[in-house]
Amino acid sequence: MPADNRILTLGATLLLAACTAPQALQPRAAIAATVDTTPPKTSVTATTVAAPQTAQDLWSSLRQDFALPQQTANPRIRRHRDWYVKHPRYLKRVSQRARHYAWYIHRALQERGMPAEIALLPIVESAYDPFAYSHGRAAGLWQFIPSTGKRFGLKQNWWFDGRRDVPESTRAALDYLQYLHKRFDGDWLLALAAYNSGEGTVMAAQRYNRKKGRPTGFWDLKLPRETSEYVPKLIALGQLVRQPEKYGVRLPPLSDEASFRIVETGGQIDLAVAAELADIDLETLYRLNPGFNQWATAPKGPHRLLVPTAAAATFRQAIAQLPPDRRIQWERVKIRPGETLSEIAKHYHTTVNVLVAANQLHGSRIRAGRHLVVPVASKDSGSYILSAAQRLHRKQNHSGKGYKSRHVVRRGDTLWDLSREYKVGVRALASWNGMAPGDPLRVGQSLVIWSRAKTHSSGARVRSVHYTVRRGDSLSRIAERFKVNVSDLRRWNDLPEGKYLQPGQPLKLYVDVTRQTGA
Repeated sequence: MPADNRILTLGATLLLAACTAPQALQPRAAIAATVDTTPPKTSVTATTVAAPQTAQDLWSSLRQDFALPQQTANPRIRRHRDWYVKHPRYLKRVSQRARHYAWYIHRALQERGMPAEIALLPIVESAYDPFAYSHGRAAGLWQFIPSTGKRFGLKQNWWFDGRRDVPESTRAALDYLQYLHKRFDGDWLLALAAYNSGEGTVMAAQRYNRKKGRPTGFWDLKLPRETSEYVPKLIALGQLVRQPEKYGVRLPPLSDEASFRIVETGGQIDLAVAAELADIDLETLYRLNPGFNQWATAPKGPHRLLVPTAAAATFRQAIAQLPPDRRIQWERVKIRPGETLSEIAKHYHTTVNVLVAANQLHGSRIRAGRHLVVPVASKDSGSYILSAAQRLHRKQNHSGKGYKSRHVVRRGDTLWDLSREYKVGVRALASWNGMAPGDPLRVGQSLVIWSRAKTHSSGARVRSVHYTVRRGDSLSRIAERFKVNVSDLRRWNDLPEGKYLQPGQPLKLYVDVTRQTGA
């Protein structure tokens, strides 16, 4: 039910007040946030040029700051160098991704006096994909696992994942590498190896060599296979960038200027509204701000957005003039009997803390019949094309081959048990659902399983059900009847927020039949 203007303004003011409390900054955050405001050097056209390259672009600037040892005859390096030369499409793909972020990373490295080859490290880590997520639970350009991310001050919550945020993850990665560089007495190769496998692994390998009277440099250590290949991959990339004409490679030129500016937002804002103010599409905004998981920026920050350089002045002026009640849309909703605050938060794609702050509640207890002001997205969920929910939706529907079925997680379920039940690999099951094998399952979570043939084994629990809407039905009543989630009902039937059901309307559900029988 829409709220009147007085309630909208009150709700917006309360939420903004809760969202704009000063946040503690990491020591290097101020440097990272201003890196992209320095005057640009030169720009080049966006077309691929043949070697040798003479234009002054970002590759040229990187070469000037290279500092790692070359060792061009090293067979471990040569093997990876040859692979990159034989796969020009890969180099072109990662270069195109890097154009959004590499200038910023290079400038941050210059600020710290670090080797410019480190700007190529996201190629090794994530293929320069800020949305990359590994089977080891590592996320973002720099592939931080949750614990290391927390160690270096990266926020990770429902709204925001700093491991994917470009300024924050870059700050954390360079902090970590500098710490490791100092820990290993100024040896960058050992620091890089430790970044990949952990400092304890490298130290243990050094202790082993000392006992045997052997050298303790990187090339002399017995390290995990991935780590042994990790450093040679980076050096091989550096050699190709240093002398592309020698190896016959073509590098798409990268502009040696900032591709984005960092603009303060002053509080939480709907990303669709922000994109409109900047006159850019939502996908572009998400690709520059991949840390934001939902349809809006996080209530408790960071309160800034990266926007294309050409749009920065327009966005800065527009957001300064934006009325507070236009930042986030609000609905006034009546609490139904039996509803909990967590259920309402889940239904409206927000959090309990936001509802508590916006409604000045004391705790999470609510009473039926009363009203809440709830922040809602200004567009349908499908418009937020790179939100966490939409990325998962695409992955679940396009990841596998064969026949797709669904499983609704019950208490006690594990990925291992489900992999045995459905006769699929744990890693594949996790990948189909945008997870890592070590990620926990949530009761009620909907998982996709792909199989080579349709199965009707006694162990299968989820069946598709066709239901016709009756007079008086609502999504919440249907969801309660079949013991499924309202959000799943919307996703299965492409139902946008705010759209009412009509009698006779067909719906498709994926139902756990054992739950319907009371098992």
